[in-house]
Amino acid sequence: MNKIKKLFQTSESKHGSYSVGVTAIVIAIIVVINLIVGQLPENIRNIDISSNNLYDISTVTTDLLDTLEHKITLTVLANKEDTDDRIKTFISKYAALSKDISVTWIDPVLHPSALTEYETDANTIVVGCADTDKTTTVAFSDILVVDESMAYYYGSSDPTEFDGEGQLTSAVNYVTSDVTKTIYRTTGHGESTFSTTISDMMEKSNYTVTELDLFQEGVIPEDCDLLLFDAPTNDLTKDEKTVVTDYLAAGGKVMVILGDTESSALPNLSALLKDYGFEQAEGYIADTSSNYQGNYYYIIPTLSVSGNLANGISSQTTLVVNARGFNQADPVRDTITMVPFMTTSDKGYAVTDENNAAEGTYVLGGVATEEVDDGTAQLTAISAASLIDSQITDAFSSLENVTLFMNAVSNNFDGVTNLSIEAKTLTTETNTMQHGGVISLFLIFGIPVLVIVGGFVVWFKRRKA
Repeated sequence: MNKIKKLFQTSESKHGSYSVGVTAIVIAIIVVINLIVGQLPENIRNIDISSNNLYDISTVTTDLLDTLEHKITLTVLANKEDTDDRIKTFISKYAALSKDISVTWIDPVLHPSALTEYETDANTIVVGCADTDKTTTVAFSDILVVDESMAYYYGSSDPTEFDGEGQLTSAVNYVTSDVTKTIYRTTGHGESTFSTTISDMMEKSNYTVTELDLFQEGVIPEDCDLLLFDAPTNDLTKDEKTVVTDYLAAGGKVMVILGDTESSALPNLSALLKDYGFEQAEGYIADTSSNYQGNYYYIIPTLSVSGNLANGISSQTTLVVNARGFNQADPVRDTITMVPFMTTSDKGYAVTDENNAAEGTYVLGGVATEEVDDGTAQLTAISAASLIDSQITDAFSSLENVTLFMNAVSNNFDGVTNLSIEAKTLTTETNTMQHGGVISLFLIFGIPVLVIVGGFVVWFKRRKA
């Protein structure tokens, strides 16, 4: 016994007992912290460390939820345990933003009648508002989006986009709002068609988009809230120009997006634009000051946005390619006011050939308004169809091209805010450093050298001790 007592009275045993005691205390603290954290709401427990900030919610959504005047129910028809963690986490974080949102999970396997009651399929979120008696659904497949082309050609079923915020915010807006807008997109002039991205944005904003052959119909329908010309390659007839002019005179709203066509090829459309202060410049527009990687025709425009046009715009970064441009001209009437919202820098050039380029600031987008007896007429002109070209908007997800365009659309409607939110990519991001110079040398050689030297110093001190 004495030997055993002496064994525990040595300095080594005392230090060992101290270490064991400290370890036990630390373990106890960790257990207690885990128990406390486990009782916290799911939206607080889950911290967003995803590379693409999947769970970050924009001010567009928070502003909408802060002003909710109705109770919203999210009924999730799915087995919660089997649901993708990304969807579960986002639903909890979204619902936590407003006390007026409640979430209920119903397992359709245990309660198959729920699918009949809500007239939908499993793995669906039913968004409802009792006050307006409106409901809509959001399928999980609309949140975790699979690229159809990848699935077809490569058999890949992995989702490439996460659209939780866009889908839920659109659904909440739909069930709480009684505002509906109809956009007529003209045909018969070689117009472009909307990309999938723009079509999705229109749907999220609850806009009804209908085609209109102005030549055949000869009139603009009474329910037209916005008449849109999307990059026409053929000119309007004189009769069509007269119809559009009369529509504006009665307080109509028109948006014109110029395509890759010489202004001289569309004299009637050019004349209509000039009446409202948009005089088309000859040639393509280049910018030697504000451009993408030294390519003068890849213009990063200067934005001057406010009100609805500024909604959701944070980086002020857009990109247009092969742009036409406008000079700001005197409108046909003093009652018309044209205000640019997108221009080149003062180093813009209208280039007609290699030896002929006029320097100045060119308008790439603007809004002309006029107070008339029946309200406010408005003509929005954008000089570059590339603003909404999928080859640009899909390749550069950080650009705000789509947001600016949708803001320009919603700016035509009183009391309507752009609530369309783009999906977030799930593409794996890798850390790369190009042309790192001194930083690369430090990371590759400096840090390892510091670690080796530090280790040697510690070893040398202990050796002397």
